[in-house]
This record gives sequence, structure tokens and C-alpha cells, in this order.
Amino acid sequence: MITIAHFSDLHYADETLAEVDACFAFAVDQAIGRGSDVAIITGDSTDHALPAHSPALAALARQIRRLAEHCPVLMLQGTFSHEPAGLLRLFALLGGRHPVYVAERLSQVALLANGRWLASTDWRFDTPPAGTRLLCSCLPTLNKAALAASVGAGDVAAAMGEHLARLLAGLAPIHLSARAAGVPAIGISHGTVRGCVTEHGVPMAGLDHEFTTDALFAAQACAFLLGHIHKHQRWDDGVHVIAYPGSIGRLHYGEEGEKGFLMWQVGADGAQATLVPTPARRTHELMFDGAPDLAALSAFARAHELAGAWVRVRWCVAEEAAHTVDRAAIAAALADAAGIKLEGRVLPVARTRAAGIAHATDLRAQLRTWAAAAAIDAAPLLACLEILEQLAPDAIAARLFAQESDGAALAVADLDAPWDRTAVVSAADSAPA
Repeated sequence: MITIAHFSDLHYADETLAEVDACFAFAVDQAIGRGSDVAIITGDSTDHALPAHSPALAALARQIRRLAEHCPVLMLQGTFSHEPAGLLRLFALLGGRHPVYVAERLSQVALLANGRWLASTDWRFDTPPAGTRLLCSCLPTLNKAALAASVGAGDVAAAMGEHLARLLAGLAPIHLSARAAGVPAIGISHGTVRGCVTEHGVPMAGLDHEFTTDALFAAQACAFLLGHIHKHQRWDDGVHVIAYPGSIGRLHYGEEGEKGFLMWQVGADGAQATLVPTPARRTHELMFDGAPDLAALSAFARAHELAGAWVRVRWCVAEEAAHTVDRAAIAAALADAAGIKLEGRVLPVARTRAAGIAHATDLRAQLRTWAAAAAIDAAPLLACLEILEQLAPDAIAARLFAQESDGAALAVADLDAPWDRTAVVSAADSAPA
């Protein structure tokens, strides 16, 4: 029986450093305190390429060195956009009482009795090396572009699953041979199991995912240690166990479940995995259909311990109501929170064009079409149009001035009532020059 501390998806970066380093430091303390025989990180140790002077790179190196002082460490290549090819090689140079092995290619690695790693020259060993304590089959992130170049972009999704299924079946004989000799055999990979669930509760049901549980179980490894999905989950057929530890910290709002790492007990005849939660930050998410309700926010703040928590408030309002959102009042209601993120969505006013207006033959027909689309009475508008067509601007202006002076009953500007064309013409003609 061998004890394995299994970490994944650390996502070290300067912008995530406060969260992930606190969680990973706690996890390293726990792994050391629980007497881990080996530590394995199944990909995405970094969030993106990090410069040598990055505080995040230095912090990650310190934690890996702490692990290497306690036990042998294996780091698997993760998603290339998170861990650029070659980045992990730096950690193999850290030194320490025990070695750090970086698995960048499809291979098998044996942990020997002297605490050293021995890698296969080909994709697998012919037989387990003498003195092997743990046999690891490493399947790092595969380059789909290389596969697409050989099978075509349209066939790469199906081909990836087929190739991996054949590969996993090809590993079964040596896994069974190792287990028969009393050596635990495990698989280590970074990818997506069809049917797994993301940290936001979304099932991964597409056809382009790398693995199926049937293919992983067919490898006959005692355990399959996976990375890439940020939610802890596991599958068990009674003998073999497949599990994601999930991400080490909480990096996004709305993530479900606890964050942590796995402590494995693996023997030649089976495996067990236990999630050890980390002190990941607490998050809350409040959503409003309309402007945020300040009374509801205040009630939420009274009902929850917000000290140290991060809160996101989302709302959706129409364009004309956008001014009713008081961001300062929202922040004041949640003042005890460690962080507040406000996300408002403004729905623009939709203005529908009058269908058919471009086909109208004259201005009056266009006006009637527009009035029908706007559901208003066209008669007052048509009366105004007739006045504009028959009177000169100075005559209309003169009539307006005359109305102000003598209190005439006719209001040219009142479009709610039809105009008396004869009265307007008479008044305009009699107005002084």
C-alpha cells in the first residue's frame, strides 16, 4: 500500500496568487503531515506563461520544493494554454531530498525502492522494472493539432477517443502484470471524461472529450488520477477508481462543491481516495431581474457571514431604468464582504421599423404606414402635413405668434386634435406682415 497526495489545477498566476498559494500551502502541509509517500500534480500548475521574475512562479517553486523535501514529486503536463510546453522543466531543477519528475510525453514512470523515478524509453515498459514501488502510466495533454494534421480536422474528435481507447487497452497487460507482482499500477492524465460535470454544474456531453469511463476502467489500473475539471468527482466499479480532485482553490463565482486535494491509498488489489478540503474563499452570487433590491441585499448581509467572503451582484434592467441602479448603495449594503463585483446588463430600447414604409408611394402613405406601426391616430399628423405643404414658414410662424397674443383657440402644436385648415389659412392671410 502506498499513500499518494494528488493535486491538480493549481493555476498559479500573479492575479490568482493570494487564493491559490494559501490553498496549496495548506494542502502541502496536510500532505506532509499525513505522511504521503509520493506527490502527484495532474496538470495546470500555472494559469498561463509566467516570466522568471513573477511572484507566482517563485511561490509555486517554494511549494514544490517543500514537497520534494518530503517525498518524490511527479508533475504532469497540462493544457498548453495554461502550461506552455517546456515550462515545467524548471521544477525538475529545484533539487531537494527527493526528485521532481516532469511527465511531458506519453510514457510509463516507475517509482523505485530508492525513491528515484525511472521513465520508459518507449510509450511503456515491457515488464515492470525491478524494485518498482509504484508504476505510473502518464498521459499528458495531447496535441490535437498533430492528430488533425494526420486524420483531418473534421475527424479529429472521434479519432482522439479511438486512439486513446486503444492506448488504454494496450496498457492493461502490464498493469495486470504489475498488480500480479504486488506493485500498485495507476494512470495519470489531464483531460475530460465524457459525462463529467464542470465546477458550474454543466455536464460535459460532447463527442470531442478524450475519455470514457469504460475506456479508463479497461486499462486495468488500480486508480486513474485525473486533472483538468475543477469539480471533485469520482467513478468506482468496485475495484478500480477514477477521480478528479478538482481545483485547489475557488477562482470563479458560482463554483459548486468543496475545493481540495485527494489523499489516495493504493495497493495492488484496489484503491481508495479521500478529499481533503482546502480553505478556499467563500463566494456568493445574487441575481436580480431588474434593479437590485437594496432591502433584499441588506437582509442577505444580515443573514450571512460576509467577512472574508466575495459577493457578485448581477442585474438586468431596461435602458430607461438604468439610472435607478445605485452602485454606491449596493456596495454600502455589502460593506463587510472581502470583495464585491457588480455586473449590470442594460437592455437597449428596441425600435421597430415600420414594415412596408419603403414601398409607400408618397409622404402621406408613408405617414399612414408609420402611424399604423406605432398604433397612433394618423389624422392629426396628416392635417399638420397639409398645413406644412400649403403655408409658407413665415405664415405658420405668424399664426403661432398671433395665438400667443390673442389667446386663439386653435393650437398648431397640439397634434392630438385635427386642424381646421380653413381657419389657419384665414388667420395667416390676415396676420400683419
